[in-house]
Amino acid sequence: MREKLQELRELAINSINNVIELTELENLRVKYLGKKGELTQVLKGMGKLSEEERPVIGQVANEIRVEIEEAMNKVKENLKNKTLTEKLTKEKIDITVTNRVKKLGHRHPLLATIEELEDLFISMGFKVLPGPEIENVKNNFDDLNSPDNHPSRDLSDTFYITEDILLRTHTSPVQIRAMKEYGAPLRMVSAGRTFRFDDVDDTHSPMFHQIEGLVVDEKISMANLKYTLDVFIKELFGKDMKTRYRPHHFPFTEPSAEVDVTCLSCRGEGCPVCNYTGWSMELLGCGMVHPQVLENCGIDSEKYTGFAFGMGVDRITMVKYGLKDIRLLFDNDNRFLEQF
Repeated sequence: MREKLQELRELAINSINNVIELTELENLRVKYLGKKGELTQVLKGMGKLSEEERPVIGQVANEIRVEIEEAMNKVKENLKNKTLTEKLTKEKIDITVTNRVKKLGHRHPLLATIEELEDLFISMGFKVLPGPEIENVKNNFDDLNSPDNHPSRDLSDTFYITEDILLRTHTSPVQIRAMKEYGAPLRMVSAGRTFRFDDVDDTHSPMFHQIEGLVVDEKISMANLKYTLDVFIKELFGKDMKTRYRPHHFPFTEPSAEVDVTCLSCRGEGCPVCNYTGWSMELLGCGMVHPQVLENCGIDSEKYTGFAFGMGVDRITMVKYGLKDIRLLFDNDNRFLEQF
Protein backbone atom coordinates (compact mmCIF):
# COMPACT_ATOMS: atom_id res chain seq x y z
CA MET A 1 0.00 0.00 0.00
CA ARG A 2 2.96 2.29 0.65
CA GLU A 3 4.02 1.96 -2.98
CA LYS A 4 0.49 2.70 -4.15
CA LEU A 5 0.36 5.87 -2.03
CA GLN A 6 3.72 7.06 -3.42
CA GLU A 7 2.52 6.50 -7.00
CA LEU A 8 -0.62 8.48 -6.18
CA ARG A 9 1.50 11.28 -4.70
CA GLU A 10 3.74 11.61 -7.77
CA LEU A 11 0.79 11.53 -10.15
CA ALA A 12 -1.09 14.18 -8.14
CA ILE A 13 1.93 16.50 -7.75
CA ASN A 14 2.75 16.30 -11.47
CA SER A 15 -0.86 17.03 -12.41
CA ILE A 16 -1.02 19.98 -10.00
CA ASN A 17 2.20 21.52 -11.32
CA ASN A 18 0.84 21.47 -14.88
CA VAL A 19 -2.40 23.26 -13.98
CA ILE A 20 -3.00 26.56 -15.84
CA GLU A 21 -6.52 27.43 -14.64
CA LEU A 22 -8.19 27.56 -11.22
CA THR A 23 -11.12 25.46 -12.39
CA GLU A 24 -8.72 22.69 -13.39
CA LEU A 25 -7.08 22.87 -9.96
CA GLU A 26 -10.45 22.48 -8.24
CA ASN A 27 -11.18 19.41 -10.33
CA LEU A 28 -7.89 17.84 -9.19
CA ARG A 29 -8.70 18.58 -5.54
CA VAL A 30 -11.97 16.68 -5.85
CA LYS A 31 -10.26 13.89 -7.79
CA TYR A 32 -7.56 13.21 -5.19
CA LEU A 33 -8.80 14.61 -1.86
CA GLY A 34 -12.61 14.53 -2.15
CA LYS A 35 -14.87 12.12 -0.25
CA LYS A 36 -14.77 9.78 -3.21
CA GLY A 37 -11.24 10.77 -4.22
CA GLU A 38 -8.41 8.41 -5.03
CA LEU A 39 -6.58 8.97 -1.75
CA THR A 40 -9.74 8.21 0.20
CA GLN A 41 -10.29 5.04 -1.80
CA VAL A 42 -6.76 3.82 -0.99
CA LEU A 43 -7.22 4.48 2.72
CA LYS A 44 -10.40 2.41 2.75
CA GLY A 45 -8.18 -0.63 2.24
CA MET A 46 -6.36 -0.05 5.54
CA GLY A 47 -8.72 -2.48 7.25
CA LYS A 48 -6.85 -5.32 5.61
CA LEU A 49 -3.54 -4.24 7.18
CA SER A 50 -2.05 -5.58 10.37
CA GLU A 51 -2.18 -3.58 13.58
CA GLU A 52 1.52 -2.75 13.22
CA GLU A 53 1.17 -1.44 9.61
CA ARG A 54 -1.90 0.70 10.14
CA PRO A 55 -0.28 3.60 12.06
CA VAL A 56 2.69 3.65 9.69
CA ILE A 57 0.56 3.73 6.54
CA GLY A 58 -1.79 6.23 8.21
CA GLN A 59 1.12 8.59 8.89
CA VAL A 60 2.37 8.25 5.29
CA ALA A 61 -1.15 8.96 3.96
CA ASN A 62 -1.46 12.10 6.12
CA GLU A 63 1.94 13.35 4.97
CA ILE A 64 0.93 12.82 1.32
CA ARG A 65 -2.40 14.62 1.90
CA VAL A 66 -0.57 17.61 3.45
CA GLU A 67 1.96 17.66 0.59
CA ILE A 68 -0.80 17.59 -2.04
CA GLU A 69 -2.70 20.38 -0.24
CA GLU A 70 0.44 22.54 0.02
CA ALA A 71 1.18 22.04 -3.67
CA MET A 72 -2.38 23.00 -4.52
CA ASN A 73 -2.25 26.13 -2.33
CA LYS A 74 1.02 27.21 -3.90
CA VAL A 75 -0.27 26.78 -7.46
CA LYS A 76 -3.55 28.46 -6.52
CA GLU A 77 -1.72 31.49 -5.16
CA ASN A 78 0.46 31.72 -8.27
CA LEU A 79 -2.57 31.53 -10.56
CA LYS A 80 -4.36 34.27 -8.57
CA ASN A 81 -1.34 36.55 -8.77
CA LYS A 82 -0.99 35.88 -12.48
CA THR A 83 -4.68 36.68 -13.08
CA LEU A 84 -4.43 39.87 -11.05
CA THR A 85 -1.31 40.99 -12.90
CA GLU A 86 -2.97 40.41 -16.26
CA LYS A 87 -6.07 42.32 -15.15
CA LEU A 88 -4.04 45.27 -13.85
CA THR A 89 -2.03 45.38 -17.06
CA LYS A 90 -5.14 45.30 -19.21
CA GLU A 91 -7.11 47.84 -17.15
CA LYS A 92 -4.38 50.31 -16.28
CA ILE A 93 -4.98 54.00 -17.02
CA ASP A 94 -2.48 55.87 -19.12
CA ILE A 95 -2.32 59.23 -17.35
CA THR A 96 -0.12 60.65 -20.08
CA VAL A 97 -3.02 60.69 -22.57
CA THR A 98 -4.26 64.21 -23.27
CA ASN A 99 -7.71 64.96 -21.85
CA ARG A 100 -10.45 65.28 -24.42
CA VAL A 101 -11.88 68.75 -24.64
CA LYS A 102 -15.53 68.75 -23.58
CA LYS A 103 -17.90 70.62 -25.85
CA LEU A 104 -20.14 72.95 -23.90
CA GLY A 105 -23.65 73.51 -25.16
CA HIS A 106 -25.49 76.79 -25.45
CA ARG A 107 -29.01 78.11 -25.47
CA HIS A 108 -31.27 76.93 -28.28
CA PRO A 109 -32.28 79.93 -30.42
CA LEU A 110 -35.92 79.48 -29.33
CA LEU A 111 -35.05 79.50 -25.62
CA ALA A 112 -32.67 82.41 -26.13
CA THR A 113 -35.45 84.38 -27.84
CA ILE A 114 -37.95 83.58 -25.06
CA GLU A 115 -35.50 84.71 -22.38
CA GLU A 116 -34.73 87.89 -24.34
CA LEU A 117 -38.43 88.67 -24.66
CA GLU A 118 -39.10 87.98 -20.98
CA ASP A 119 -36.16 90.18 -19.90
CA LEU A 120 -37.42 92.96 -22.15
CA PHE A 121 -40.93 92.89 -20.68
CA ILE A 122 -39.56 92.61 -17.14
CA SER A 123 -37.65 95.86 -17.77
CA MET A 124 -41.01 97.41 -18.74
CA GLY A 125 -42.62 96.43 -15.43
CA PHE A 126 -44.26 93.13 -16.40
CA LYS A 127 -44.15 90.00 -14.25
CA VAL A 128 -43.51 86.59 -15.86
CA LEU A 129 -46.07 83.93 -14.93
CA PRO A 130 -46.01 80.22 -15.85
CA GLY A 131 -49.01 78.11 -16.81
CA PRO A 132 -49.85 74.45 -17.50
CA GLU A 133 -49.72 73.02 -21.01
CA ILE A 134 -52.71 70.78 -20.23
CA GLU A 135 -55.76 73.01 -19.76
CA ASN A 136 -59.51 72.80 -19.28
CA VAL A 137 -62.05 74.02 -21.82
CA LYS A 138 -63.28 76.76 -19.50
CA ASN A 139 -59.91 78.53 -19.28
CA ASN A 140 -58.90 77.81 -22.87
CA PHE A 141 -62.19 78.79 -24.57
CA ASP A 142 -65.20 79.68 -22.41
CA ASP A 143 -63.75 82.43 -20.24
CA LEU A 144 -61.95 83.86 -23.28
CA ASN A 145 -65.34 84.55 -24.86
CA SER A 146 -64.86 81.97 -27.62
CA PRO A 147 -68.32 80.96 -28.95
CA ASP A 148 -69.32 77.31 -29.05
CA ASN A 149 -69.22 77.32 -32.86
CA HIS A 150 -65.72 78.81 -33.09
CA PRO A 151 -63.58 76.69 -35.50
CA SER A 152 -60.73 76.37 -33.01
CA ARG A 153 -62.99 74.32 -30.71
CA ASP A 154 -63.45 71.60 -33.34
CA LEU A 155 -61.89 68.18 -32.79
CA SER A 156 -60.09 68.66 -36.09
CA ASP A 157 -58.24 71.75 -34.82
CA THR A 158 -57.57 71.02 -31.14
CA PHE A 159 -55.94 68.09 -29.33
CA TYR A 160 -58.54 66.94 -26.78
CA ILE A 161 -57.65 64.53 -23.99
CA THR A 162 -61.24 64.34 -22.71
CA GLU A 163 -64.30 66.45 -23.46
CA ASP A 164 -63.15 68.98 -20.85
CA ILE A 165 -59.35 68.58 -20.93
CA LEU A 166 -57.07 69.52 -23.84
CA LEU A 167 -53.59 70.63 -24.84
CA ARG A 168 -53.75 74.42 -24.71
CA THR A 169 -54.13 76.06 -28.11
CA HIS A 170 -52.53 79.33 -26.94
CA THR A 171 -50.99 80.84 -23.81
CA SER A 172 -54.08 83.02 -23.23
CA PRO A 173 -55.40 80.68 -20.48
CA VAL A 174 -52.53 81.94 -18.32
CA GLN A 175 -54.10 85.42 -18.59
CA ILE A 176 -57.39 83.97 -17.33
CA ARG A 177 -55.65 82.24 -14.44
CA ALA A 178 -53.71 85.41 -13.58
CA MET A 179 -56.81 87.63 -13.53
CA LYS A 180 -58.69 85.15 -11.34
CA GLU A 181 -55.77 84.88 -8.91
CA TYR A 182 -54.42 88.45 -8.81
CA GLY A 183 -57.35 90.56 -9.99
CA ALA A 184 -56.61 94.14 -11.08
CA PRO A 185 -54.37 96.03 -11.55
CA LEU A 186 -52.21 93.50 -13.39
CA ARG A 187 -49.29 93.52 -15.79
CA MET A 188 -47.97 90.11 -16.88
CA VAL A 189 -46.51 88.01 -19.71
CA SER A 190 -46.37 84.25 -20.15
CA ALA A 191 -44.40 82.16 -22.63
CA GLY A 192 -44.51 78.47 -23.45
CA ARG A 193 -45.49 75.65 -25.78
CA THR A 194 -48.91 75.49 -27.42
CA PHE A 195 -50.56 72.85 -29.58
CA ARG A 196 -52.88 72.93 -32.59
CA PHE A 197 -53.52 70.47 -35.36
CA ASP A 198 -51.54 71.66 -38.36
CA ASP A 199 -49.80 70.04 -41.28
CA VAL A 200 -46.04 70.44 -41.00
CA ASP A 201 -44.45 72.69 -43.60
CA ASP A 202 -41.86 75.47 -43.68
CA THR A 203 -44.04 77.86 -41.59
CA HIS A 204 -46.39 75.54 -39.63
CA SER A 205 -46.02 72.98 -36.86
CA PRO A 206 -48.52 71.23 -34.54
CA MET A 207 -46.36 72.31 -31.60
CA PHE A 208 -45.12 75.90 -31.39
CA HIS A 209 -44.24 78.57 -28.85
CA GLN A 210 -46.13 81.72 -27.91
CA ILE A 211 -45.68 84.65 -25.59
CA GLU A 212 -48.69 86.67 -24.51
CA GLY A 213 -49.01 89.80 -22.44
CA LEU A 214 -51.81 91.43 -20.47
CA VAL A 215 -52.29 94.82 -18.79
CA VAL A 216 -55.40 95.57 -16.72
CA ASP A 217 -55.85 98.85 -14.85
CA GLU A 218 -58.01 101.94 -14.73
CA LYS A 219 -58.11 104.14 -17.84
CA ILE A 220 -56.10 101.77 -20.06
CA SER A 221 -56.61 102.64 -23.74
CA MET A 222 -55.55 101.61 -27.23
CA ALA A 223 -52.91 104.33 -27.03
CA ASN A 224 -51.23 102.46 -24.15
CA LEU A 225 -51.28 99.27 -26.20
CA LYS A 226 -49.73 100.92 -29.26
CA TYR A 227 -47.04 102.67 -27.25
CA THR A 228 -46.10 99.46 -25.36
CA LEU A 229 -45.79 97.41 -28.54
CA ASP A 230 -43.86 100.13 -30.39
CA VAL A 231 -41.32 100.30 -27.54
CA PHE A 232 -41.08 96.49 -27.46
CA ILE A 233 -40.52 96.16 -31.23
CA LYS A 234 -37.91 98.93 -31.37
CA GLU A 235 -36.02 97.40 -28.44
CA LEU A 236 -36.13 93.97 -30.04
CA PHE A 237 -35.35 94.77 -33.68
CA GLY A 238 -33.90 98.28 -33.71
CA LYS A 239 -34.88 101.93 -33.27
CA ASP A 240 -35.63 102.39 -36.99
CA MET A 241 -38.38 99.75 -37.02
CA LYS A 242 -41.89 100.87 -37.88
CA THR A 243 -45.20 99.20 -37.09
CA ARG A 244 -48.47 98.91 -39.00
CA TYR A 245 -51.78 98.09 -37.31
CA ARG A 246 -54.53 96.37 -39.34
CA PRO A 247 -58.07 95.81 -38.00
CA HIS A 248 -58.85 92.19 -37.17
CA HIS A 249 -61.22 90.11 -35.04
CA PHE A 250 -60.43 88.06 -31.94
CA PRO A 251 -63.27 86.91 -29.66
CA PHE A 252 -61.37 87.92 -26.50
CA THR A 253 -60.43 91.47 -27.57
CA GLU A 254 -62.50 94.37 -28.95
CA PRO A 255 -61.27 96.24 -30.90
CA SER A 256 -58.56 93.92 -32.26
CA ALA A 257 -55.63 94.36 -34.61
CA GLU A 258 -52.78 92.54 -36.30
CA VAL A 259 -49.36 94.15 -36.27
CA ASP A 260 -46.82 94.15 -39.11
CA VAL A 261 -43.24 95.36 -38.77
CA THR A 262 -40.71 96.79 -41.18
CA CYS A 263 -38.91 94.19 -43.30
CA LEU A 264 -35.66 93.31 -41.54
CA SER A 265 -33.88 92.65 -44.82
CA CYS A 266 -34.46 96.00 -46.51
CA ARG A 267 -35.61 98.14 -43.56
CA GLY A 268 -38.69 99.27 -45.50
CA GLU A 269 -37.03 99.98 -48.85
CA GLY A 270 -38.62 97.00 -50.61
CA CYS A 271 -36.91 93.74 -51.60
CA PRO A 272 -37.71 90.20 -52.81
CA VAL A 273 -37.99 88.99 -49.19
CA CYS A 274 -41.00 91.25 -48.54
CA ASN A 275 -42.28 91.19 -52.13
CA TYR A 276 -41.19 94.82 -52.40
CA THR A 277 -43.81 95.96 -49.87
CA GLY A 278 -41.31 97.08 -47.23
CA TRP A 279 -43.22 95.11 -44.58
CA SER A 280 -42.43 91.77 -42.95
CA MET A 281 -45.10 89.14 -42.28
CA GLU A 282 -47.61 89.65 -39.47
CA LEU A 283 -45.72 89.63 -36.17
CA LEU A 284 -48.47 89.55 -33.54
CA GLY A 285 -52.13 90.02 -32.70
CA CYS A 286 -53.48 92.42 -30.08
CA GLY A 287 -56.47 94.39 -28.86
CA MET A 288 -58.40 95.75 -25.92
CA VAL A 289 -59.59 93.03 -23.53
CA HIS A 290 -63.26 92.26 -24.15
CA PRO A 291 -65.40 93.42 -21.18
CA GLN A 292 -66.98 89.97 -20.94
CA VAL A 293 -63.54 88.40 -20.42
CA LEU A 294 -62.92 90.76 -17.50
CA GLU A 295 -66.31 89.91 -15.99
CA ASN A 296 -65.63 86.17 -16.45
CA CYS A 297 -62.58 86.61 -14.23
CA GLY A 298 -64.37 88.65 -11.55
CA ILE A 299 -63.02 92.06 -12.62
CA ASP A 300 -65.39 95.04 -12.85
CA SER A 301 -65.38 96.05 -16.53
CA GLU A 302 -66.96 99.41 -15.67
CA LYS A 303 -63.95 100.35 -13.56
CA TYR A 304 -61.10 98.55 -15.33
CA THR A 305 -60.01 98.17 -18.92
CA GLY A 306 -57.04 96.37 -20.37
CA PHE A 307 -55.12 95.33 -23.44
CA ALA A 308 -53.63 92.00 -24.48
CA PHE A 309 -51.23 90.84 -27.16
CA GLY A 310 -49.82 87.52 -28.31
CA MET A 311 -47.17 86.43 -30.75
CA GLY A 312 -45.44 83.30 -31.94
CA VAL A 313 -41.93 83.02 -30.56
CA ASP A 314 -41.03 80.68 -33.43
CA ARG A 315 -42.00 83.40 -35.93
CA ILE A 316 -40.01 86.06 -34.06
CA THR A 317 -37.01 83.70 -33.98
CA MET A 318 -37.32 83.11 -37.72
CA VAL A 319 -37.55 86.85 -38.42
CA LYS A 320 -34.69 87.65 -36.07
CA TYR A 321 -32.28 85.05 -37.50
CA GLY A 322 -33.50 85.17 -41.10
CA LEU A 323 -34.81 81.58 -41.14
CA LYS A 324 -37.20 80.40 -43.84
CA ASP A 325 -38.15 76.98 -42.45
CA ILE A 326 -39.61 76.47 -38.96
CA ARG A 327 -38.61 72.80 -39.04
CA LEU A 328 -34.99 73.80 -38.57
CA LEU A 329 -35.86 74.81 -35.00
CA PHE A 330 -37.08 71.30 -34.11
CA ASP A 331 -34.81 68.99 -36.14
CA ASN A 332 -32.03 68.95 -33.49
CA ASP A 333 -29.37 69.14 -36.20
CA ASN A 334 -26.13 70.30 -34.58
CA ARG A 335 -24.89 71.64 -37.91
CA PHE A 336 -27.71 74.16 -37.71
CA LEU A 337 -27.72 74.80 -33.94
CA GLU A 338 -23.96 75.43 -33.73
CA GLN A 339 -24.44 78.59 -35.79
CA PHE A 340 -26.05 80.35 -32.83
